[in-house]
Amino acid sequence: MNMEPHWSSGSPSSSVIILLLAHTWLFPAASPQRLPTDPQAAPEYAHSIRLDGDIILGGLFPVHSRGDRGTPCGELKKEKGIHRLEAMMFAIDLINKDPELLPNITLGARILDTCSRDTYALEQSLTFVQALIERDGSDVRCANGDPPIFTKPDKIVGVIGAASSSVSIMVANILRLFKIPQISYASTAPELSDNSRYDFFSRVVPPDSYQAQAMMDIVTAMGWNYVSTLASEGNYGESGVEAFIQISRETGGVCIAQSLKIPREPRSGEFDKIIRRLLETSNARAIIMFANEDDIRRVLDAAKRNNQTGHFLWVGSDSWGSKISPVIGQERVAEGAITILPKRASVDAFDRYFRSRSLSNNRRNVWFAEFWEENFNCKLGMHGRRPGILKKCTGLEKVGRDSNYEQEGKVQFVMDAVYAMAHALHRMHRELCYGYPGLCPRMANNIDGKELLSYIRAVKFNGSASTPVMFNENGDAPGRYDIFQYQITNRSTAEYRVIGSWTNKLHLKVEAMRWRTGDPSLPASVCSMPCRTGERKKVVKGVPCCWHCERCEGYHYQASEFTCELCPYEMRPDANRTGCVPIPIIKLEWHSPWAVVPVFISMLGIIATSFVIVTFVRYNDTPIVRASGREMSYVLLTGIFLCYAITFLMIATPDVGVCSLRRIFLGLGMCFSYAALLTKTNRIHRIFEQGKKSVTAPRFISPASQLVITFSLISVQLLGVFVWFAADPPHTVVDYGEQRTQDPMAARGVLKCDISDLSLICSLGYSILLMVTCTVYAIKTRGVPETFNEAKPIGFTMYTTCIIWLAFIPIFFGTSQSAERMYIQTTTLTISLSLSASVSLGMLYMPKVYIILFHPEQNIPKRKRSFKAIVTAATMSGKLTQKGGDRPNGEVKTELCESMETNTSSTKTTYVSYSNHAI
Repeated sequence: MNMEPHWSSGSPSSSVIILLLAHTWLFPAASPQRLPTDPQAAPEYAHSIRLDGDIILGGLFPVHSRGDRGTPCGELKKEKGIHRLEAMMFAIDLINKDPELLPNITLGARILDTCSRDTYALEQSLTFVQALIERDGSDVRCANGDPPIFTKPDKIVGVIGAASSSVSIMVANILRLFKIPQISYASTAPELSDNSRYDFFSRVVPPDSYQAQAMMDIVTAMGWNYVSTLASEGNYGESGVEAFIQISRETGGVCIAQSLKIPREPRSGEFDKIIRRLLETSNARAIIMFANEDDIRRVLDAAKRNNQTGHFLWVGSDSWGSKISPVIGQERVAEGAITILPKRASVDAFDRYFRSRSLSNNRRNVWFAEFWEENFNCKLGMHGRRPGILKKCTGLEKVGRDSNYEQEGKVQFVMDAVYAMAHALHRMHRELCYGYPGLCPRMANNIDGKELLSYIRAVKFNGSASTPVMFNENGDAPGRYDIFQYQITNRSTAEYRVIGSWTNKLHLKVEAMRWRTGDPSLPASVCSMPCRTGERKKVVKGVPCCWHCERCEGYHYQASEFTCELCPYEMRPDANRTGCVPIPIIKLEWHSPWAVVPVFISMLGIIATSFVIVTFVRYNDTPIVRASGREMSYVLLTGIFLCYAITFLMIATPDVGVCSLRRIFLGLGMCFSYAALLTKTNRIHRIFEQGKKSVTAPRFISPASQLVITFSLISVQLLGVFVWFAADPPHTVVDYGEQRTQDPMAARGVLKCDISDLSLICSLGYSILLMVTCTVYAIKTRGVPETFNEAKPIGFTMYTTCIIWLAFIPIFFGTSQSAERMYIQTTTLTISLSLSASVSLGMLYMPKVYIILFHPEQNIPKRKRSFKAIVTAATMSGKLTQKGGDRPNGEVKTELCESMETNTSSTKTTYVSYSNHAI
């Protein structure tokens, strides 16, 4: 009869009572005098072991695996079943022999097989609460009419087990109703830490919340951020995965690609389907497994069938640990698996004990004969459980000699659980029965489970492997784990090797790890590969571990893993775009071609100007120099010299001094030149305009007057410069916008004086105004005969100068957006100034120097004439020139003309200085 119970956290519900009564009615307890080896007791004890004692402990062990559909139990589990239950009996034997622990008190046991199934384990565990239920026999009569005689069942004071978390949860729910303490040796589900629901449950192994944290630390240390989880259906698998996922959410950095569940009753092909689903996210190679060993074995087998050997990186929980059974026959697909197991040590005394077990000395274990057949691959008699085996067991076989033997990993914890119960009972006995040998009435009649629980939670001792055993307020043991890796050595032998440990912190020996590929580098399990330096992560929405890498472009640098930021204006990204560096600052260098050409022209101009000045000074009193107007010539030559010299200031390294001199002399040279030329042309114009009206000389045509007028015009330029100085003191700036190219590596900052284009135009504007005005006067005086004045050379000079500056304007401003702006504009400006100076020098002074040096015979004094004679001759010459234009062939034959030709036969050009005549 298999009835599913339902209960709450309070007192037992009616359904539980009915279930218990049905179980009691169906399986009445036998007399305690019967041994489990009695054939008549076989139906009762076929799935249990009973050891007599003063105090009886219950035991729950997965002696058999889960059976196929319809069958509760399957194959025998040699290690997880037989080793563990033998460890409990061995611990009880040691305690009973220990004179210091529970003296004069004998421990007994009632050990049941859970068959790795929670519902079956619940049904079996009802045996533990039979003694707490009173039987009503009033309606029951024997066949002869006599009332029935009931044998009182053993009272269980505490339970050791179970192994599986799902079984422990199922059993804990009923044991807490009857206040029976329970200590598990293998259940690690975090759910069992809930002291409000499982208040009578304790365990000597750490909960999966610690295990999940340890596994998360392993994943993080391996550099994996994209993993899948795989859990067996049930509390152990589901709660373990849930704890892992919760930690991943809290800590961040690890994303769950898929979270799959293995059904309790998997259908055919279920594991192949799981492998195919895991391959849907093939980048998530790491598989976090919280599964029982049967499911682990079948998952590995499915991966092998689907040719995925070496693809998956298995990370197994303590249910895998260092067990051999999940990896037998599939070593290659399991190679490299990282597993975790509560820190343990082998108990040597148990090894000696178990190796000494035989069919003759271990009759108390009802499953030992089945183990014997399984372990030695033989059959015991006609009724053996292995009908297909022909080999018969002799009974002389020896464990460890005729078969492989390795102590199962939880043996230590089984013994620790039994000893924890014994230490709690010992302390309880010492306080309740002080000085009383054996059990005193207070403990003999009824051991209060709640009181016993308080003693259990207070125990602290060194366990069977000399490791501390203690419990926190929730009944959990501290977290201590060994970390293993399943490795295949060069000799093709497979084994689990310890590669680290975890005690609240991970200690991993990465150098001890081995991988199937033989590559010492760690394999990857990431959604996206790390971005290169200078690239930011653009996270895929909803999947923080998956991203696209985007290069930080332009003047942006990688400020963080996910952001690019703009460098400050005066900086640019470094080579790998992880920071900003100052933009290199440049200036026009002397060796640059942009500077060499202007400097060369300026040097030639300065040499030529100096030569002219020296010549004029040397021949200062000669007619040609005097006729040129010595004072004004020196002013003009000074302006020409300054126009050449400004080139050196424009190319020199900018500083406050250089910038100040640039402001002063940039327009000053042109101002000197054109102020002098304007004064000359204006004087000529006024003289001949006045001559048309009267013979009286115009005012202010003396050399002193001319100098005053010239320097008055120059003073306006200087006044403007001084105002500029006051309004905006000169200083240097670094212009980062001029050569701010699209490629930051080509960007440069230009060191320059703080002279804007507008300021430059204003500085040159006044000089240009003088130049234009001078050109206007040159046009007005174009009709004056060149025989008498310099009007025409001045006119040609001004026309050429205007052409130069008209060409300068589009070149200068048209290149304002060019990356070579500084070079082009500086070169254009300096060459324009030098050309202007060269035109003035060449047209106005080179002919004079030529005559002075090569035709000195023409540089002799001439007859002085009055202002009236000069004006009359100039006027008549103008009229004759006009009439000659009206006659055929332009011929004019007059006495005046002939007289003039006669008078000028000795010289082609007569230089007249108006300052040499009386006014």
